Amino acid sequence: MNTTLLKCFGTDNPIMKWVVRVLAGMLIVALLAMPQIPFAQQALWVRVIGYTGLYIILGIGLNVILGFGGLLHLGFVTFYAIGAYTYAILASDFFGYHLSFWLVLPLGALLAAFAGVLLGVPVLRTRGDYLAIVTLAFGEITRILITNLRSLTNGSQGLIGIDDPVFFGRTFDSGKYYYYLIFIFALLVIFITSRLRKSRIGRAWNAMREDEDVARMTGINTSYYKLLAFAVGGFIGGLAGVIFAAWQGSIFPDNFNIFVSVNVLCLIIIGGVGSIPGVIVGALALIALPDILRQFAEYRLLLFGLLLVVMMILRPAGFLPSKRLQIELGQTRAGPTPEKIEPANSSTGGNAS
Repeated sequence: MNTTLLKCFGTDNPIMKWVVRVLAGMLIVALLAMPQIPFAQQALWVRVIGYTGLYIILGIGLNVILGFGGLLHLGFVTFYAIGAYTYAILASDFFGYHLSFWLVLPLGALLAAFAGVLLGVPVLRTRGDYLAIVTLAFGEITRILITNLRSLTNGSQGLIGIDDPVFFGRTFDSGKYYYYLIFIFALLVIFITSRLRKSRIGRAWNAMREDEDVARMTGINTSYYKLLAFAVGGFIGGLAGVIFAAWQGSIFPDNFNIFVSVNVLCLIIIGGVGSIPGVIVGALALIALPDILRQFAEYRLLLFGLLLVVMMILRPAGFLPSKRLQIELGQTRAGPTPEKIEPANSSTGGNAS
């Protein structure tokens, strides 16, 4: 009975694949149409879904480092902060620079990627908990530097009056514009990382994540692919930081505390490590759900904690884990199960010739 249900409703069923695609297409159309339909609390929903999309971008960036490369990074907020402050410094009244958003966007992302390489070089030989501790310290050092470098970041007073992006003469003066901007970049990042995971680079990351020593003995330059994972993840985090600074219009050091890294890590764990759909589900559960439950403010944390407990009991690999993780945990088979071979009955015949 269970096998029949799995065959009917499993993701390997062609019919179910088309059903999932149709539902995903309908959801995308609904999300695109939502800001154009007037209804009560529209601005709130635009902000909640837009903010969730921002965390989807951050989650995919960390997923490249942790889910693809197997590198436990607890200072991912560093890349987010570098992108945000790059745009805030170059597009505000603090220094008098007012560069275009579209020019600073790749610049902030490249600076964050460069920071990822700089971080990766001294930690190439560290693994597991040691890597986590080093990256955690790096994130805290970044926040302290932002607070103390008053001549560059204005310290704890932050940077305000950040310019809005302008696209073909239209100024992004409404949350709807940022909603679509985040939506487009989220789809773009999802597409690129999906292709990257299936490429030669993705296979090298996968081998490195499974067993770094074996990967090195098979000829994979693990140092290069580690730095590449840090750079790609940092690039995506920098993109999200630039968009966040433009949308918020002002940034402060408290926007980039350790809890941002923890939230991004948690949404990956909840959704499923290494799974891009899992990142989306995790962001919805961790970012959108608490905002939706604001009317139950007194019980919001209780409900959220109950959700985590239930998830860890019923779905320890996450809501939508990657297929490889399911195989490792024994939740699915890697291939068809061989038929059971009955032992030969000695009474019915002799040895086969």
